[in-house]
Parts: sequence; C-alpha cells; structure tokens
Amino acid sequence: MADDRTGIVFGSEAEYGVGIGWRPEIAGFVAELPGLRFAEVVAESVHAHGDLPGGLEELMARGVTVIPHGVRLSLGGAEPVPAERVEHFAAVADRLGAPLVSEHIAFVRAGGIEAGHLLPLPRTREAVAAVTANVRRVQASLSVPIALEPIAALFDWPDDELTEAQFITEILDRTGALLLLDVANVYANARNRGTDPEDLLGRLPLDRVAYTHVAGGAEHQGLYHDTHTDAVPQPVLDLVASLCARHRPPALMLERDGDYPPAADLRTELDAIAKASGYPPVT
Repeated sequence: MADDRTGIVFGSEAEYGVGIGWRPEIAGFVAELPGLRFAEVVAESVHAHGDLPGGLEELMARGVTVIPHGVRLSLGGAEPVPAERVEHFAAVADRLGAPLVSEHIAFVRAGGIEAGHLLPLPRTREAVAAVTANVRRVQASLSVPIALEPIAALFDWPDDELTEAQFITEILDRTGALLLLDVANVYANARNRGTDPEDLLGRLPLDRVAYTHVAGGAEHQGLYHDTHTDAVPQPVLDLVASLCARHRPPALMLERDGDYPPAADLRTELDAIAKASGYPPVT
C-alpha cells in the first residue's frame, strides 16, 4: 500500500490504467473487457454480508480490483455521519477486499431530510472543519485509505473564504485523505464559472490523486450539467491529456449512469480515455 500522501498503489502494481464504473445494466459488457484491471461500484448497492450483485463476484475472481464509491455518507453535513452508514461502508470495503474507498466532498441531507442529490458546500473554514470531522469518523472504522471527490456544482455559495484549490487541499491536509479527481467535474465547474480548468489542475496536489473519473455532460439553459449519460466530450479528453502530462494518476475510469449506449460506443469512449492518458486500451 502506498503512503497516503503520494497516491495509491492498487495491490502490488503502481498503475492500473483505464477502468469503468460497474453497473448492473452493463455488467455483461464489463465482464467481456479483456484488459480490465479495476472497476468501481456504488457502495450503497452492495450488501455488506450477503451475496454480491451478479457479475461482480466473477470480476473479482478473475483478479479485477473493485473500489466501493459512496454517495450517501454526506461528509459535508453539519451532523455527524450516521454510524450505521459508516459501518456499512467499512464492511463493504472489507467484503470486496478493496485497497481503498471513495466518497464526495458534499452533503446530501440536513435535519433528517434527504436531498437526493450531491450538494456543494460553502468554501469556508467552518465547512472544512465539518468535513474533516466526518472524514475522521469514517477513517476510524476503515482499514484502508479514503479518497475524496470534489463534485460538479451548478452554483457557488456567497462569501466563500477559500478558492476551490485551497478548500480541497486544506481538507486533504487535515485528514490525510487521498484525492479522487473527477476531470469532468473540473471541466463542468470551470465552464459554468467562466474560469480556466487548467488553472485548478495547476493548483491541486496531483501527486495525491488516487484515481480519476472521466464522464460526459450536456448544456441546458446556459449551464453545463455533469450528466454521466452523455458521451465524454473532446474538451474533457483534452483535460485528461493535460492532467497526465502533469502527473499521470494510477488509474482513470469511465463513469456512466443511465441511458447506456451500445457496446461499440462504450468501447470507443474507453479507447479515447486510453489514448488521452497514454495507458493501454482495455477493450
């Protein structure tokens, strides 16, 4: 296992190349990828002690590393993360034999009300403290490192005290967590804010990136939405190439959620990510 300040090592190899987010709807496609070495699964979709979803166990049996990715912990919430959610998250990591886990720098509930979406935090020191406290609560139950993913946000809260890079870096510094860098989120946020995504890449601790998400999106009513249902656009692939020229992460993965295209289109997207990153194709 790599030191948690210098990136993750999946098992005994330092690089895992291109992977994909495992979903039941594309389980058959994923099972047929000959060069696949890692995949990601939504942690809340896995029973901690029961049978694994069909197809996932077969992937693991052939040596594919599977990373649980949480979406419901609400690490940025003002309330402590519910203990039962932390216990499930940790148990799933153990069940999958995962070398690390990941979750979002966001909140999904407040006052017992579920938002149903990942919501952005104000970039304040108070928010940093809240995230730090919750991450440490989760880390206390984990036997592996956690990587934190900054989300795509359609708005910024007023009176931010920190830049996005400062906010992310301070959370990583105070928790010792790794960074799950979603290049599509970097692109979406920069496009909606009218800023340069390259500027953020230049200010983040890229040596602490555990792995990277790559996804598509679409513009609607003047805003770019990180949909995960559209093909990865060329500007995001260009950003992948720029990231890898600066500091290539150990792994990059295609993230798709719903409206799945034909297998040939998914292969084209995976091949495009491989070409942009310089990793071998997995198709």
